[in-house]
Amino acid sequence: MQQLSLDNLRTFVSVIEQGGYAKAGEWLGRSQPAISLQIKKLEAQLDRKLFTKVGQRHVPSADGNWLYPKAKELLEMNDGIFRSLSPAPLSGRLRLGIPSEFASTLLPGLIGEFSKRYPDVSLEVTSALSRDLLHRTKRDSFDLILALANPDEETQGELVLQDDIVWVGDSGLAVHGDAISLVLAPDGCVYRSRVIAQLKQQTRAWKIAYTNADLAGLTAAIQQGLGITALARASMPANLTVLKHRFLPDLGKVNICLFNQDSQHPVVSKTLAEFIKTRLTSAA
Repeated sequence: MQQLSLDNLRTFVSVIEQGGYAKAGEWLGRSQPAISLQIKKLEAQLDRKLFTKVGQRHVPSADGNWLYPKAKELLEMNDGIFRSLSPAPLSGRLRLGIPSEFASTLLPGLIGEFSKRYPDVSLEVTSALSRDLLHRTKRDSFDLILALANPDEETQGELVLQDDIVWVGDSGLAVHGDAISLVLAPDGCVYRSRVIAQLKQQTRAWKIAYTNADLAGLTAAIQQGLGITALARASMPANLTVLKHRFLPDLGKVNICLFNQDSQHPVVSKTLAEFIKTRLTSAA
C-alpha cells in the first residue's frame, strides 16, 4: 500500500506558501537541494509534475493547485491528532542557546511550527559561539544548548549529526586561487580554527579579510566579494553555495550536539530537542 510522506507534503505546502524553494528552505531550516529532492520524491510517487519553472520562480502546476488544499488538510489533521493526544498543554519559559548560523537557518521555520503547536511556551533564544554557550560560567543560563564539537572532543552532549564542514561562497562570484580571502567568525569558532589549521598545512597565500560573529554579517560580506567562509553543511543558508576547488583543502567533519540541561521544564526542553533533531537529520 502506498503512503504519502507528510514531511514531503509539508515541504510542498511550504514552497507554495513561502513563494519558492529557497524561501521554503529558509522557513524549514533545510538547504535548497534538500527541498528540491523532497519535491522530486513526491512528484515521482504521484507521477505528476507539481511545479512549473517560470523564469527563476517555481509556480504550482494544475496538479499542484489541486493537491495543495488536500495536503493542507492532511497536515492539519496530523498536527491536530498530536495536539489532542498531548497529555497536557506544554507551558513555561525555555532558554535556548544556539550558534548564529543555526539560529539563522534552522530556527525560523522551527520556531513557527513549535510555537503553533505549543503556544503557551515562551522561547528565549541566545546566539553565540559554541565555546561561549558551553562555558562553565554561562551554560547554566540555558535549558537547552545546540553546539558544535570536534569529533575527537569528549562532550556530555547528545550527538545529533556528524556533518561535513564545507567551503561556502556566492555562486555568482569567482574564487581566485592566487590568494584565499576569508570571512570568518572570531577566535574560538570551530570553523575558524579548522580553516586556519588546514590552510597552514599548504603553501597557498591566504588572509582574513573580515570578522563577524553573526551569519548575516558574514553572508553580506561574502556577497560583497570580500571572501569565502566555512560552515557545517546543515547550517548553510539557501542564498550561498558549496565551493569545491583543488586549492581548497578538505575541512573534515564536525559534531552537532544537543546539551539538555537540568531544567525547570524538562518535558518542554525534551520536546524542543526532538523538534531540532528531526529538522537537522531530515535536512542532512
